[in-house]
Amino acid sequence: MIKYLALTAAVALGLGSGVALAAGKAGKVVNYDFSFEGPFGTYDQMQLQRGLQVYTEICSACHGLQYVPLRTLGDPGGPGLPEDQVRAYSEFYEVFDPTLFDGEGDFRAATPNDHFPGSQMSTAPDLSLMAKARAGFHGPYGLGINQFFLGMGGAEYIASLLTGYTGEEKEEAGAILYENTAFPGGWISMAPPLWGDDVFYEDGTEATLEQASKDVSAFLMWTAEPKMMARKQAGFTGVLMLGILAALLYLTNKRIWAPVKRAAKQQQPAE
Repeated sequence: MIKYLALTAAVALGLGSGVALAAGKAGKVVNYDFSFEGPFGTYDQMQLQRGLQVYTEICSACHGLQYVPLRTLGDPGGPGLPEDQVRAYSEFYEVFDPTLFDGEGDFRAATPNDHFPGSQMSTAPDLSLMAKARAGFHGPYGLGINQFFLGMGGAEYIASLLTGYTGEEKEEAGAILYENTAFPGGWISMAPPLWGDDVFYEDGTEATLEQASKDVSAFLMWTAEPKMMARKQAGFTGVLMLGILAALLYLTNKRIWAPVKRAAKQQQPAE
């Protein structure tokens, strides 16, 4: 029985080692600076609008944002588009409405109450939660020290991925793979989506590869955490109220126990 258990453990360890080797090395994530980082950080509205432009003109051809309502583009703390622009932008997309034509359904122009369409390709993941799902910073196994000091790093991972193509290609099992320094394992099936100067920013910002990557990464962070600013404000208010409460409790405790302490001190025999 003992020999059987030992053999089973050895096989399990061997399989585990094989999986670890197959997973390949971790990618290199650059610690980019974003305005929303830190306890008092906020989204840069202009950057979110530029990121929306990059997503619309480049990323939406394959990827989707099916969990993001179009109306949130006008919410405070987000891209902050005026109502008429949100309505006009929504009409850019078509959604399937099953209530049209007596239940037969048909496509119609989207309204602000609809969501962004889903991914156009089965192999292209939806980007709604990508910035939260892709933790860019990892600490020692089982700890996460880097995440404690640097944050989750989802936006940094996306920006590093978009700027991490080396230009090298290889064919494997009939598919073309592209070398990428940020992707775990070093090779990714997605071709480089950005090259620099892919879009034209009306605010005068130069659309370099790094700038466009950071802009769309910030926008995707907002799609994953649209209420981040409200959570930070609520947390700051909670900490402030707890601090005031702690001070009041301390002063109340001193006031209640002061007579008792004086009486006890008076009853002590003189030396």
